[in-house]
Amino acid sequence: MSTTAFKSEIELFVIRKVKEFREAKGISQAQLAHLLDFSIGFIGQIESPKYPAKYNLNHINKLAEIFGCSPKEFLPDSSL
Repeated sequence: MSTTAFKSEIELFVIRKVKEFREAKGISQAQLAHLLDFSIGFIGQIESPKYPAKYNLNHINKLAEIFGCSPKEFLPDSSL
């Protein structure tokens, strides 16, 4: 089993987009975890292909609040 088999293409797309936003704002994984009320290591698990952790729709909605954008910003324009 591939380590990325835990996450689908759409989930990986969302994770990459969130990471882009996080890095552009200069927010660390630990800071984002705090803003989302997650444990400190959880963002690292989401961003790592070795763990099955991923964002759900509620997370995406909260991320949009944090980054001051629409939840659509984290989704592709068409299906993958």
